[in-house]
Parts: sequence; structure tokens; C-alpha cells
Amino acid sequence: MSAADFAAANLSRATGAGLDPHEYLRVTGELPDLDQWGAAFIRAARGHLARAGRAATAISAGEHFQTAARWFHFATLGPNPERALAAAEADTAMGRALALLEPAARRIEGPDFAGRLRGPAGAAATTVVVPGLDSSKEEFHEVIDALLRRGMAVFAMDGPGQGVLAATTTVRADYHHVIGQVADALGVERVGLLGLSLGGYYVAESAAREPRVAAVATVSGPFRLHWDVLPPPVRDLLAQRAGGQEAARRFAAQVDLSALAPRIACPLLVVDGGQDVIPGVTGGEPLARLAPHGQYLHIPHGDHLLGNARPDWLAVAADWLSAALT
Repeated sequence: MSAADFAAANLSRATGAGLDPHEYLRVTGELPDLDQWGAAFIRAARGHLARAGRAATAISAGEHFQTAARWFHFATLGPNPERALAAAEADTAMGRALALLEPAARRIEGPDFAGRLRGPAGAAATTVVVPGLDSSKEEFHEVIDALLRRGMAVFAMDGPGQGVLAATTTVRADYHHVIGQVADALGVERVGLLGLSLGGYYVAESAAREPRVAAVATVSGPFRLHWDVLPPPVRDLLAQRAGGQEAARRFAAQVDLSALAPRIACPLLVVDGGQDVIPGVTGGEPLARLAPHGQYLHIPHGDHLLGNARPDWLAVAADWLSAALT
């Protein structure tokens, strides 16, 4: 795939994550080939670190650190021999941002997760935001902000094979064990889950098996994966995050909610985009249909993660989670 094609395919994801579209087009437009993706995005991120160092106020510095975290994260999406470094830099930059902008935010880690808890102390509800195969806790700023504005506490996390943990761990299909660790660490009896992309499978699997899950929303989550039909780039990415092709095959075979969907006793909202069609990936409609309390929100023009259709679903999903939990 050419650099231009890869950049175009990720444009709505990048803008949905808060990257300035003009800067994104400028950085990607100067790429001679896709192999330079990581280096170019790391340079852009370091430019924002430099701006933070020159900022006149703590607010401005914090905003630049936050933007740098986004660029470092997106450096991990394309070819990049320094992917682990970029993920670590994204984590560090976000920590520096929140230290200035939200001093009460707390970093919390466990055996299989790392993340940050934001929002008011004593909030009536807590939602855990779970990323997907190659996303991370630094990506979904607008989603997190929408939940925070509704008074919830929000824990944005990386789990096995994700974000800052991708270099040292591999993906696991029994994600409810991870969510159980998170609930223990947060000290909550009820928790909401919002999962994006493969994170949609993770939160649905968790809702079927972890009794503390009180409400769950999925966005562009798979119901089932068919390894032999997946496009080669997706198989390659899954092999990277699973620790090899055979491990990736075994993981894909476990991503199947057919038997688990009827066991999801809590309220469930499934959000899908009509333009999100990846061979080998079954969309979320069967999940909503088979779950006892499932609701389905289909946005015909939405792409994967629906970054091109935020007004059509984000407020709806945030309001729904707030109501379901409080």
C-alpha cells in the first residue's frame, strides 16, 4: 500500500482521535514512502513537545503534551522500527499533560493493564474505555471527554498487546480476567464498559462473564473473526500482537460471541457503521439481536470507528451509558 493510500484510509480515524486535519495532511503528504510513517509522526510529536517547552502557561503546555501523545500513538500504526519507543513516549506525554490539566487524574496499573482514571472523586458511575487491536488509551480523546462531561469517572486503559503493553505482552481473548483486575484496582462494584474496534469484542466477552459489568457499549466491534478471509494486513497486524501467526490463528478462532451474547444480562448498545466492511469480520448486529437487552445503532455512512460520523452516535452513546449506569 502506498503512503497516500494508507494516510487516506486512516484520515477519519486520525481526525476522530483529535489530530489536526491540516497538520495530518501536511505530514503524510510529505512521506516519500510508507516506511517513513513512524519517523515522520515521531518528528511531529516532538515538535509538539518543543511547543510545550516554550508555552507561556501550564494550560498551553498541557495541551501541547496531549497533542504530542496523539502523534506518538499514531506513529505506531504504520511501519516503525521504534514502535515500542513511540508507545512509551505517548504514555509519558499523556502523563505530563494530565499532570498540568487534571492533577487529580491517577495512573493505575495491574498485572495485565495500565491506564489513567479521570473525572470527579465519588462519581456516581465509572466507565472503562477499552481500545482495539492497534489502538491505545491515548487515542479516544473525544469519547473520553464526552463521558467526562456527563459526570462519570473514566478509566482509559491498555490491556495485553495494546498500547504501552504491546512490546511486552500479547493479546488474549479471555479479556474478562483483565476487566476483573481493573474493577478490583478501581474498587468499584459496578462498572460500565465502552469498547472500540476489537475492544468491542473484549467488552462484550467481559459483560458475559464478569458480574460487575453493569452496562456495555461497543463501537465497530466484531461478532466473529474468520482467519482465512481476513485481509493480509489485518492478519499481519494480528500476528504482531499475538506473538506469531499460529497464535494469531488461535486467537481469531476464539473471537466468536455466538454462545456468549445470550449470557449478557446487562444493557448493551451496539454501534456499527454501514461503510465498515472488512472481509472476515462479522459486524455487531447479531450481538445486539442475541443479547437479552441489546440495542442496535446503525449509521449507514459510518466507517470503521465512525470517525466520519461522530455527531450521529457519540452523544447518543454517551447519554445511553450515563443513563444505564446512573
